[in-house]
Amino acid sequence: MWPWIAAVLLVAWVAVGIWQRYKPLPDGVGQAFPARPAEEVRFLADETWYDASGRRHANRQIFDEILGLIGQAQRLIVLDMFLYNDFAGAAEDEGFRPLSAELTTALIEQVHRYPELQAVVITDPLNTLYGGLTLQHFEALRAAGVAVVVTDLTQLRASNPLWSGIWHLGPRWLGNSESNGWLPNVLGPGKVTLRSYLALLNFNANHRKTLVVDRGEGWAGLVTSANPHDASSLHGNVALRFEGPAALDLLASERAVADWSGVDLAGPVPPEDAGGPLEQARLQVVTEGAIREALLDAIAASGPGDRLDVAVFYLAHREVIEALIAARARGTAVRVLLDPNRDAFGLDKDGIPNRPVAQELVDAGIAVRWCLTQGEQCHSKLLLRRSANGGEAEMILGSANFTRRNLDNLNLETSVRLQGRAEFRALRDAADFFERRWLSTPTQITSEPFSAYQETGSWKRLRYRVMEATGLSTF
Repeated sequence: MWPWIAAVLLVAWVAVGIWQRYKPLPDGVGQAFPARPAEEVRFLADETWYDASGRRHANRQIFDEILGLIGQAQRLIVLDMFLYNDFAGAAEDEGFRPLSAELTTALIEQVHRYPELQAVVITDPLNTLYGGLTLQHFEALRAAGVAVVVTDLTQLRASNPLWSGIWHLGPRWLGNSESNGWLPNVLGPGKVTLRSYLALLNFNANHRKTLVVDRGEGWAGLVTSANPHDASSLHGNVALRFEGPAALDLLASERAVADWSGVDLAGPVPPEDAGGPLEQARLQVVTEGAIREALLDAIAASGPGDRLDVAVFYLAHREVIEALIAARARGTAVRVLLDPNRDAFGLDKDGIPNRPVAQELVDAGIAVRWCLTQGEQCHSKLLLRRSANGGEAEMILGSANFTRRNLDNLNLETSVRLQGRAEFRALRDAADFFERRWLSTPTQITSEPFSAYQETGSWKRLRYRVMEATGLSTF
């Protein structure tokens, strides 16, 4: 009997893994909303740099804006954030900003100030180690009347089907416990169960980082790469803040995820027509796989003499890499600024995927530099295209790294695409941000040459390719 039992289990494992990888997408995933008139758009950045003596300097804008938007809301707050905790892993506190506490206090105070206000926080189950921990700030939010929605990731396709086939057959149905933990929590304090780590191996995530609030008679939205995570407060990040119909598109994108947990979001639905003159700058909300299509469209639109600038934490997606190489072959000036992938909250990383990818780009004639990091991460996700004549420009930024997991409808992700004249304020500010990061000076050191992390052996290149193709990775 044992050979038959083993054969049945093997077939079940393969069948469930295939189903989880290719099952129909839930409603609301992979959306490209209409291009809307760009209203009250501002580019924001969190930047870290070093002076000649090695002293760290920082300029932080993103969460000041988020707290300000929350502080004026009276009807609705919808916040979707991937990491929302004070865990630091193995990192030592080097002046971390208490973002999770600041955000929690701001939400509770606003709900007390306006009792009719609906406040909803959507987040990823990684914060609770998949049901293995009780977080006091989540409990405080719930006690104040804030709805805390922990995303049901089983709705998503498997990014690691080799493991998910097993997990959905057995461990998934065991649930979890907040009180019976016996293993160390590698992310922070407390003990967690083995079931927490079995769930972690699926590598699915609600990786979005968005905010929608009412603002006077209208609506405002913000999309960012930044997390309200204390140990991430030194990271470099970018954001776009905007108002008008695009904010309602952002709300509609979050309404679908809240629906999975039975939470109905208030507020109007977006208008059907895009509206506004075509010559006005346009803003488009894109999620999941639609982000990939937007990136590929923007790269394909570049021609001889145009400029493509990329600043991203992870670059691994084969279509995006090949598109950048093709753009360089067409005569586009391509510059890529990457995190060296060496730091992860006190733990050392080995440079995958960025270092083997960087070598591939340099071999194709693309200019590559590394962000200078000393514990923090170069965490932005930004692509900027500018035409040769200096007239037209566009940028795409948001939560999505340029990887298979982030761009192929596996994680939940949100980005925005802004198109307009190059002198449009937010596009100009984004271009200035990239130049500051790229053009390091002796008094403001922001980046290093490619040669600083040039070593890439065949084994590392092979591991990157296998990890990207199979999903057996954290990127």
